[in-house]
Amino acid sequence: MRRVYLDHSATTPVHPEVIKAMTKSMSSNWGNPSSIHAFGREARRDVEKARSQVADLVGAKPEEIYFTSGGTEADNLALIGIAMANGQKKRHIITSAIEHHAVLHTCEFLEKNGFKVTYLPVDEFGRVRLADVEEALTEETLLISVMHANNEVGTIQPIAEISRLARAKGVYVHTDAVQTLGKIPVNVNDLGVDLMSLSGHKIYGPKGIGCLYIKKGTRIHPTTFGGGQENKRRAGTENVPGIVGFGQAAELAGQSLESEAARLKSLRDRLEQGIFSTIPHVKLNGHPTERLPGHLNVSIEYVEGESLLLSLDLKGIAASSGSACTSGSLEPSHVLMAMGLSPATAHGSLRLTLGRENTEEDIDYVLRELPPIVERLREMSSLYVGQKGAAKHV
Repeated sequence: MRRVYLDHSATTPVHPEVIKAMTKSMSSNWGNPSSIHAFGREARRDVEKARSQVADLVGAKPEEIYFTSGGTEADNLALIGIAMANGQKKRHIITSAIEHHAVLHTCEFLEKNGFKVTYLPVDEFGRVRLADVEEALTEETLLISVMHANNEVGTIQPIAEISRLARAKGVYVHTDAVQTLGKIPVNVNDLGVDLMSLSGHKIYGPKGIGCLYIKKGTRIHPTTFGGGQENKRRAGTENVPGIVGFGQAAELAGQSLESEAARLKSLRDRLEQGIFSTIPHVKLNGHPTERLPGHLNVSIEYVEGESLLLSLDLKGIAASSGSACTSGSLEPSHVLMAMGLSPATAHGSLRLTLGRENTEEDIDYVLRELPPIVERLREMSSLYVGQKGAAKHV
């Protein structure tokens, strides 16, 4: 049976060149980078090379990259670190209703510790409105945290415009760019952000490694304590093989960014057109143009998402209904609900995210297998009675 992986927003397969670099790190340069002897210096050299590789991909200075255990820790450090270092005078934070839970749950924690948080609504495409940002800003606002692109629907946010509004008020800006790194240009100077979260395993690197970009001069408090690693902002012995792998993945991503984005968009459009031409009652979730190139999220009415995923899996097709971090939850997606979808429509969502190994043959296979699965599941749905033959899209 053919196997097709369309869940690259959850994680990506590790690139062979990344494995090669990590293997060398583990077998040859395995010293502790904090040690002053030759073994430690070799490991330190690898860490600093990776720091430069990641910095180059996002237009930062190497000393502005702080390695963490992943995107979640980076988000936590950004929000809590800024709040603890600067919260004596300003205690208002602005975020959006569709953020990853790594940001939303951190905001809830800060609310319990005396901070006020404004959760911005989004439009029907999942985009934050600049007018809402402007209206929410006050003299008490310390930080705006809005993700660069949403992990469920792929909608890209107007971060550069949000940063301009924030700068006029002296407000820090953080963006979670975990989903955009390696897929579209991500440059800290063009975006005008003070902090940015990144993760290795979304760009064909290893899991368990990420980083936080911290613009030089930003006042931030550490959230882990112990050693003086990462310039005293993130204690703990560095995950050297993971860091090396992240650096190698970043370098590879930069080499093929433009061509791969164009290829994925072509495949995504082929998949989208095929679904809409063969399956009635389908809704596109996310912005039609301001969207990640390999990202497609649709709601298929009169079908329950989990049943759809299990049926696809039996055909060798790996997809998801939303964030991998909330899989297993019976609650409808907070992202789709914020965009105005009904719970029933949100429960029928299907996220298909493409990657470097997908081909036209993969897309054709999905388009061959998906319609009969949907038809079979709808035959078992009492809600579908009366809708057969009414070929339309919601």
